Amino acid sequence: MVSIGGSYLFGSLPFATALARINNLDLSQEKDLHIALWYKVGKKPAVLASAVDFLKGIIPILISFGFGLSNTVVVFSGVAATAGQIWPPFPGCHGEKGNSTGVGVIIALALLYEGYLTLLSLIPFATGAALTYHYDKRSLASQVATRGKTEFGKPTRLINLSLPIGMLLGFIVAPVASLCSQGLRSATQGFLALLIIIVIRRLTAGLRDDLDKGDNPLMMLLNRFLFDQSLIKK
Repeated sequence: MVSIGGSYLFGSLPFATALARINNLDLSQEKDLHIALWYKVGKKPAVLASAVDFLKGIIPILISFGFGLSNTVVVFSGVAATAGQIWPPFPGCHGEKGNSTGVGVIIALALLYEGYLTLLSLIPFATGAALTYHYDKRSLASQVATRGKTEFGKPTRLINLSLPIGMLLGFIVAPVASLCSQGLRSATQGFLALLIIIVIRRLTAGLRDDLDKGDNPLMMLLNRFLFDQSLIKK
């Protein structure tokens, strides 16, 4: 329990929040600090924040494994770190989506316990990120050429949905691949727990404010589940 509790607190360390505040971002206006850092501050701070969040999922697992704790404790140390990154206990901290930390957990567990088939989950993760980056580069070039208005440096037309879809598919693939390969049972349970908390965050983050707008709640929840946003803007 000490290891899992410590992992939760470690995962909740507000590194991205600190970077945002240093760069004078209004946290109350930002739904995703990584996106805000990327488009409003610069690529280097955004990459640094993502790298730290990625390591939040790896370091607790390595510490628990190094101390010879049970497989279940090792696995759920990573899950707890992801939960801490999503739902930090500290007042004023900005909870994040858990994607970077969750990916770190999947990679660490797959390599430690030789569940290599689970690494197939990296394909949708990487595909979604690559398509998003490619889309942003082309969109920015088009906007510069036409002098169109942008939001966070992105065009106001159809939002690119490849990254949230890729993330969702990756977190679905991980437990399925682990189960199909007859991998460590506790690892499979941990991957399933990751998927559950990622989906819970998608469905609930800022939900009350969105419901107050009076939009169709079923469509809103479906959009949140698939695309990690309530409305698909054009």
